[in-house]
Amino acid sequence: MSGHTHQHGHTGAVHRWRLQVALALTGAFFVLELVAGIWSGSLSVLSDAGHMAADTVGLTVALTASHWATRPDRTGRRTYGRYRAEIFAAGLSVLLMLVVCGYVLINAVQRIGTPVSVPAGVLAVVGIAGLVVNLIALALLRGGSTENLNVKGAYLEVLADALGSVGVLLAGVGTWLTGSPLWDPILALALAVFVGVRAVRLGREVIGVLGQSAPPGIDPDDAKVRLAGVPGVVEVHDLHLWTLTSGMNVATAHLVSARDADTAEVLVAASTVLREGFGIDHATLQVEPSGSNACQGTAW
Repeated sequence: MSGHTHQHGHTGAVHRWRLQVALALTGAFFVLELVAGIWSGSLSVLSDAGHMAADTVGLTVALTASHWATRPDRTGRRTYGRYRAEIFAAGLSVLLMLVVCGYVLINAVQRIGTPVSVPAGVLAVVGIAGLVVNLIALALLRGGSTENLNVKGAYLEVLADALGSVGVLLAGVGTWLTGSPLWDPILALALAVFVGVRAVRLGREVIGVLGQSAPPGIDPDDAKVRLAGVPGVVEVHDLHLWTLTSGMNVATAHLVSARDADTAEVLVAASTVLREGFGIDHATLQVEPSGSNACQGTAW
């Protein structure tokens, strides 16, 4: 006997409007910052424009994935739907951030060897304007960053931009106070390292989902012990726990029940344990009466 419960909520759809507004803001500012960076020759401004470009692409992909994930599948072949599209979008955000960080690191090191003078006023104005835009986008995306990996990827990209704007502003102030052109590449270098570390951390989360690791905060051994403690259950095997997309954790397991146990009651009780104890609303459980030889097992 098997059974399951379904989770109908989707965090990406709930926060889609946040992505839309953030995309409009970052896209518009990217164009302005790119023009300012080319005109001034500032590496800080150009690197921040690069982050903005990555954000614009990343937010576009995140928004597209959010729509794609909730579209019905008419082929019948995507038995889990399209929800993983959001995880792939988060992975693309990681790649974009790492590419931009690598570009800035290389150019910053080269610029330190051959410093180029840039107008301090341009750095300050662009830094302030970019900071305002990014803070608005951060406020929008923060609400969904703890609930959805796709939104979290977009949030971290915008956070990188906000820090880039701070760096541009500091480079402008430092250049104005000291007259040294080294402020520009040094701050760009520091920001690239900072953003790169966070990109790697997000990448680990993405790999964890795609690798079907147990969801963060859920101990498979603990889940197995809790299921084994359900009245009427004598053994638990073939337990699998993974994340389909943010907010959608899934479980499957085989439960061996005592000969006199009510399998329907065992099924309900086990589903309740997973739902209330581990937040898993979609569980497929197979109940096998002891000695029935119903389980054929697996080779893996």
